[in-house]
Amino acid sequence: MVDAISAPEFVERRSGARHVWFLNSAFDRIGLDQARERVARRDPKSPFAFVVTPNVDHLVRLETDTVLATLYAQAWLTVCDSRILELIGKISGEHIQIAPGSDLTESLFRDEIDPHETVTVIGGSRSVIDAVRARYGLSDLRWHEPPMGLRHKPDAIAECAEFVARNPARFVFICVGSPQQELIAEACLDRGDCTGVGLCVGASLDFLGGKAERAPQWMQASRLEWLHRLVQEPQRMWKRYLVDGPKVVLLWWRWRRSQRALKRLEAHLNDKTRMKERALYMRIRALEERLSSLTD
Repeated sequence: MVDAISAPEFVERRSGARHVWFLNSAFDRIGLDQARERVARRDPKSPFAFVVTPNVDHLVRLETDTVLATLYAQAWLTVCDSRILELIGKISGEHIQIAPGSDLTESLFRDEIDPHETVTVIGGSRSVIDAVRARYGLSDLRWHEPPMGLRHKPDAIAECAEFVARNPARFVFICVGSPQQELIAEACLDRGDCTGVGLCVGASLDFLGGKAERAPQWMQASRLEWLHRLVQEPQRMWKRYLVDGPKVVLLWWRWRRSQRALKRLEAHLNDKTRMKERALYMRIRALEERLSSLTD
């Protein structure tokens, strides 16, 4: 695991006005176009770095999943995948820009990837890979299909990272679901010999390859894409959207309560009387130190 204290990129991404802390995550203050530009313009020979795209499900799991939280802390970019989170942020007075993983993936294939350059993919099915290869005329798409249950198979995760190292590419699409894809990204960091940008983008290739269908634009704009996916895959998605997803309301309520407490503390510390008391206290301490040095 990368040392989060000493790693330069970790320190850089958690400082300044480049990020906004919201609920359980630090989001980069960038939208889709900026995210694509930043990913595409990164030097392909630079050490491996990865992008995560948290949605409501991820933020709910971050409340208790310390493994996922540690993985997210190592990400180079964190962009918001959810229009629901964008809405909650707006209600809370926070400007959360969105860059859905599926849109980011599509824009990279459509606008940035040359048909003859190497593209590395971890995950997905053969039919999806063949469809994506044909759709974009890709002549050098390199694919690794890991086994199921990756989270509990460290050897299989290591094999994925080795495949990334042996097949260097500007873009590495890691499409095995969370937290498996972030575990693979971490393994790539740990190796030290991987390059390119890893994009932890779940089912994004399934949409490009025709295995799954994106919601119509009007549903996306109305923040109803989750409903479209629920109707498409009710057996797989019902728990995520009907049981786990609503927990974000409780998470938001706790966050709002903590924000109000912080504001009250800030107002208390900035009170003029308190500031005068602290200034007087500091002057007394300084005098005490001077007297102590004279007697010594």
